[in-house]
Amino acid sequence: MGKVFLVGAGPGDPELLTRKAARVLAQANVVLHDSLVSAEVLQLASPNTEMVDVGKRAGLKLLTQDEINSLLVDYATRHEVVVRLKGGDPMLFGRASEEIEALRRANVAFEVVPGITAALGAAASAGFSLTDRRVASQVLFTTFSRGSNAKKLGWREITSDTTLAIYMPGVDYAEVAARLVDAGLDAETPCAVISHATRSEQQIHWTTIAALFYDEKLPAPAVMIVGKVATQAVQQIAGEDSARRFGRVAYEDFPLQTWIEN
Repeated sequence: MGKVFLVGAGPGDPELLTRKAARVLAQANVVLHDSLVSAEVLQLASPNTEMVDVGKRAGLKLLTQDEINSLLVDYATRHEVVVRLKGGDPMLFGRASEEIEALRRANVAFEVVPGITAALGAAASAGFSLTDRRVASQVLFTTFSRGSNAKKLGWREITSDTTLAIYMPGVDYAEVAARLVDAGLDAETPCAVISHATRSEQQIHWTTIAALFYDEKLPAPAVMIVGKVATQAVQQIAGEDSARRFGRVAYEDFPLQTWIEN
């Protein structure tokens, strides 16, 4: 019985893999990979490694999750090192828990090798912090579900100082914008859409919630970052927030102690 490694391939740049991920990938007898894994990362595997594409194409699954689970168990009975390679981090929106459960039931040894998740790679490439202390106090990682699943998202829990990292926003940005406004966010809240983050074909689009209704869509995979951090002018926004919070005009009209108490 071999061992299964659930490995995070990161957002695409092969140099962002951990040293352990690169080592395990080079030693793998077989690699079951998602479609979001970049070709540059796949090339780190040995030429003798069996490569199995188990990802999606245009929303259509090549295999069901149960079939992938069965493949992992089957390959582990015949190979020493089996790698389940997932884009980003395997434990974030990667269905790793279902695969781990199947491996445990079959008494197959496994190990998780974390990776850089897409939102972190996107923010780094765009040059802003998800938790800039001047304008953001929390981050919400979420996906955008349409139809009946939409009500399950806790977007009404977000506040003006929340950074929202939306994975898989799809091609209908207008629907995403409508949900954000419905959740109570200001239509002028900054947004950044990062397509193919950290890769050579990366694109970054700076926009606002209001403009999302009309913006041109970027190629998938893309991450949408919504919040005051998602701009190249955070300092200006922080200054505007400070003015509203402490009231520059009111500060001139009232004693400082009175304003603090209120």
